[in-house]
Order: sequence, then C-alpha cells, then structure tokens
Amino acid sequence: MAVIIENRKGRRLIRLNTDDIICIVREYQNNVCGIYEYSEIRNKLNNIELYLPEEV
Repeated sequence: MAVIIENRKGRRLIRLNTDDIICIVREYQNNVCGIYEYSEIRNKLNNIELYLPEEV
C-alpha cells in the first residue's frame, strides 16, 4: 500500500510497493489500449481519475 512520507521542506513523497505500481500500469493499459497518438493518450489520461490509497 502506498505510504505518504513527509519531509522537512514541506513536499510529501509517496512510496509505492510492487502491487501499487502494477495497479497503476494496469489502469494505464486499460485506459489507453488502442490509442497510439501521444496527444490523444495525454487527453485520455487527463480525463480519468487515479487514486493511490494512503497507508493507515
């Protein structure tokens, strides 16, 4: 599960494990399957919402 890491400069980092990465790649592949133009892929990704769960 993703873990949010606070740092001293105020910018947070999100540490991902293998399952998180595979989930993100799967969602990417499901959403852009059959699209080959860079601009069309970016447009498609701009219109979807992806969430990373925060470890409790």
